[in-house]
Amino acid sequence: MPEPLLLNSSEVRALLLDIEGTTTPIDFVFKTLFPFAVSHVEDFLRQHHSEPEIKNLIAELRSTWSGAASSGAPVWLESTPEEKLASAAAYVRWLISRDSKITPLKTLQGKIWEQGFRSKDLKGEVYPDVAPAFARWRQQGRRIAIFSSGSILAQKLLFSHSTAGDLSRFLAAYFDTTTGPKREPASYRKIASALGLPPDQILFVSDVPVELDAARAAEMHISLSLRPGVPAAPTPAHPSIETFDQLFPGSA
Repeated sequence: MPEPLLLNSSEVRALLLDIEGTTTPIDFVFKTLFPFAVSHVEDFLRQHHSEPEIKNLIAELRSTWSGAASSGAPVWLESTPEEKLASAAAYVRWLISRDSKITPLKTLQGKIWEQGFRSKDLKGEVYPDVAPAFARWRQQGRRIAIFSSGSILAQKLLFSHSTAGDLSRFLAAYFDTTTGPKREPASYRKIASALGLPPDQILFVSDVPVELDAARAAEMHISLSLRPGVPAAPTPAHPSIETFDQLFPGSA
């Protein structure tokens, strides 16, 4: 059993968690969620393109395409409604192949995944230690929040339809790229303000070192998540954990 991460337990009143490589295997995102969106995006757009929100998302995607065309994005044609929908779907598939983080893509993916979760074609995979840790931290009086590049809708769906059951009851807040980039200290300051806590009372856990650097610059506590498949740095610059069992195993 790995040693607990040494933190002043009474100082940390909230945990802010990444998803990929932290609560959820990276393979779930790349081998389950992304392929589901790729295979369903065109049908989804055909079914919902007349809805105001989806119309706006298509327009936002079109505006980002203008700057991506020189980077190899597929041609966007819209002389007919059929061409426009096919072009939007092709562009979305291209963005997904590049793991793009732009907000309209993430919002649309969340909508597509919502159908999958509600139809039970999708279930959010979490590591076995996640549910016990969530229960333990809440019992200790700590708040739990999520910060992911995936949309807030996608986050809520993953945790409310997880392999460990409905975990949403443990979560106090969700944050996505509408708050700000995950590599900018200002984003973490905004999150601390939204949680009503000083940054030094929050622990951010992620498998991405540059995100941890940003959170540390905002004066949060940090921990690198070294889940299976996440490479360890040759010279560790961040305190690290391999399992949530190492985070506050005792009482607050």
